[in-house]
Amino acid sequence: MPDVEQATERSHLLPLLAHDRRFSAVQNEADANSILSTHVSKEEQLLATTSVGERLPYNDYTTIDWLHDLVKDSFRSRIIHAQPGIRGHLSSAFESGQGWIAAALIGILTACVAFCVDVAVATVSDWKLGYCDTNVFSNRENCCTSRHPLGATNTNLGESCPAWHMWTDDYWKAFGIFVGFALAFGVISSSFTMLTKSTLPTAAPGHGDKSARLTEGGDQAVVGKSIYLAAGSGIPEIKTILSGFVIPHFLDLKVLVIKAIGAVFAVATGMCLGKEGPFVHIATCVAYLVGMLFPKYNENGRKMRELLSAGCSAGLSVAFGAPIGGVLFSYEEISTYFPRKVLWRAFLCSLFAAMVLKALNPTGTGKLVLFETNYGISYSPVHYLVFVLLGIAGGLFGGVFCKANFWWSKTFRKYAIISRNPVFEVFLVVLATGLLQYPNPMTREPGDVIIKNLLVDCRGESEAWVCQQEAKDGNPKYLGWLVYGTLAKLVLTIITFGCKVPSGIIIPALDAGAFFGRLVGQWITTISPGIFAMVGAAAFLAGVSRMTISLCVIMFELTGELEYIVPHMIAILVAKWVADALEKDGVYDLAQAVLGHPFLDADHAMHLVQGQQELVQRLIPPKKTMRDITVDVPKDNKISKRTLDDKLEKLKERGLMDAGLVLVQDGMLQGYLAEGELDFGLNNLGMYWESTARIRLLGEAEEGDLDLSMFVDRTPLTICAQAPMEYLVEMFGKLGLRYICVVEEGSGRVVGVVIKKRLVVWLESLKG
Repeated sequence: MPDVEQATERSHLLPLLAHDRRFSAVQNEADANSILSTHVSKEEQLLATTSVGERLPYNDYTTIDWLHDLVKDSFRSRIIHAQPGIRGHLSSAFESGQGWIAAALIGILTACVAFCVDVAVATVSDWKLGYCDTNVFSNRENCCTSRHPLGATNTNLGESCPAWHMWTDDYWKAFGIFVGFALAFGVISSSFTMLTKSTLPTAAPGHGDKSARLTEGGDQAVVGKSIYLAAGSGIPEIKTILSGFVIPHFLDLKVLVIKAIGAVFAVATGMCLGKEGPFVHIATCVAYLVGMLFPKYNENGRKMRELLSAGCSAGLSVAFGAPIGGVLFSYEEISTYFPRKVLWRAFLCSLFAAMVLKALNPTGTGKLVLFETNYGISYSPVHYLVFVLLGIAGGLFGGVFCKANFWWSKTFRKYAIISRNPVFEVFLVVLATGLLQYPNPMTREPGDVIIKNLLVDCRGESEAWVCQQEAKDGNPKYLGWLVYGTLAKLVLTIITFGCKVPSGIIIPALDAGAFFGRLVGQWITTISPGIFAMVGAAAFLAGVSRMTISLCVIMFELTGELEYIVPHMIAILVAKWVADALEKDGVYDLAQAVLGHPFLDADHAMHLVQGQQELVQRLIPPKKTMRDITVDVPKDNKISKRTLDDKLEKLKERGLMDAGLVLVQDGMLQGYLAEGELDFGLNNLGMYWESTARIRLLGEAEEGDLDLSMFVDRTPLTICAQAPMEYLVEMFGKLGLRYICVVEEGSGRVVGVVIKKRLVVWLESLKG
């Protein structure tokens, strides 16, 4: 008799086997088991004998099951620690150290990528102004000094630089060359970004399960959508992934490479964007690729997200040379699930990233601190009023920016010529940026150089252009440049954020705040204007992003000024309060709303439902939907294959991919079978059985059965239909559920099921 196991590995024989009547039901079962073993991990197969059931790898754009993955990891850990002998001890030791090893690797690799991007950005940006005749790939600072990456440092800038050649000394010709290079860089960056276009297999909130009348109507037709995986900062998408959703290919190696290359040319254009946001995406890609090397993380969505949270911290660590701020940023702004062990590994990851970046020395200074200052003077209590003023201005800036950028995304970017031609939009934005920024000598430089210039302390001997202007009594032209810079940064950042290039919001917000702070400092002569520029930068970024603790730490790591923590705290808190009063959502929350990703923020969700006085029954699907997704299992625990095929077709019509079938007997809940497992069971395992076959869903399998009971979750969580909506939000938010079954008060009979996406859709409707 031929080897059935070997035959099933040859895909072109599978249809023949399905119709070969010589094979008995037992042989069909063996074939099905062979297919099952190639699709389901060993840990999952062990769960088949438990009440939680086994799961296939998660489909694209579905929700992970946090509780199931917790049990799965426990099974894997117990098996490893139960191994006897020296091999068992070594396996246990490696098991305990995997997280630390992975975190260190992520930090090292992220720093290497950041080094390449930093050096490339500095060089390409300066090509808009001129070139170095000793080394065309050297930026202006390295060309004119002895500062070099990977080498020794020397801070002697010198008074002249014969090696650096401007393209021309004529103002208008230089203007044209500057804008021409910027346009070329913008087209290159956007063209690279276009290579990451991806179509999501199902719609985001607003489609599929959402109907015009959420509790009465039917379902809408499924509408897919396209996204550019390397566009933007990536932070809204990462927040969505860390909350438990699966966005396909967003963390692939291809996206990492294109994000890095695109960020180089995008920043080089001079547009109001930074590379700091993309660094977070790059670090998360590195974390994902490293995690794929470790079975502990590769086969467990929950554990993988722990590693991704740790990896996020390395992004900010290398972006600003702020290792502690990076950890706090991951905790405060990005992560949904951040237990203490993740905190410790994020700390290690951020540490290694900072250590390696300092050794590589991309800036040539040999220091991590990007904008080192030494004002050598303290503030007095009267200055608290000025810091409050800066906070108010930062909050107004942040509130106006968030509203205006959201409006711009919903109006201008909806025009067909813009939505269908993203490269053309980038071309227009770069053109506007070059025309508006070049005339101002203070906005001509890259964003990080602008901040460095505005934070300068002019009390000592300094040849900086800013100090030369401030040395003149009553210089209205200089004050005009400061006002012009503040307004230009606001307008240009509004139209830039959301373009289809890798971009971040942090540097532009810091630039605008530094301009305004320096302007305010012109009328306060008791301390350096650079201090107000520093505090103003923090206030404006707080207004835009609503970061607090992490931002305060990042600012003193950026500048090395521990003395000014209190002014930063004052300005940041005031800015957040004012911005929240104008627009309750920060820039990343609004970006998620524009992108339409199904993100559940438990805190915001609870705030919404507390003002509604709604019950869980509000989200029970329509009766027609419940009839389509409910299976009344007979006493023999089997049901016809044709019936399940019809049920699967109904599920696919809804297009949610997170849905499933509710299994009941006499109205009482028996289990839940998810759509992905049902599809696999019918179309992969079931290909050996006729359409008239009966499929086992519950109970012990008999020889020759087409058995799908191993995929059934026989311990689904339930909630009473009369329970307050706060219960439901808390359970989804804190337990990480994919679904929850709703039962009738008193009888305990199943009356509905709520999946996470349906809850997110309803919460979005409350915001409207």
